[in-house]
Amino acid sequence: MDSNLLAKSNLSPEQLVLLQSEFDKKKKSKTIAYLLWFFTGAFGGHRFYAGDTIRGICMLLTLGGIGIWALIDVFFIGSRIEEKNDGLESNILQDVLAIAASKKEALSEAVQ
Repeated sequence: MDSNLLAKSNLSPEQLVLLQSEFDKKKKSKTIAYLLWFFTGAFGGHRFYAGDTIRGICMLLTLGGIGIWALIDVFFIGSRIEEKNDGLESNILQDVLAIAASKKEALSEAVQ
């Protein structure tokens, strides 16, 4: 997260708006993850939502370790979603920086 803050401090206002709008479209919600856990915990619905497909399938096949795995997961859902969102923000930030670099390169080529 700290590296994201440092990189974001170098963005223009337009780039920050682009980053935030893309992040808002794609971020995962803790509330939805907890609701999925509550209603589909033993079946791994919250894992599929968070993008943990392999663990979701394992939970589905074992019924969440007969519920034990699902019970343990309730304590880690929030941090897992934060981790996923931090990674998502980092990926979007890299995309925004790549777009900015390509625009800068195109401008310098046009000037020459």
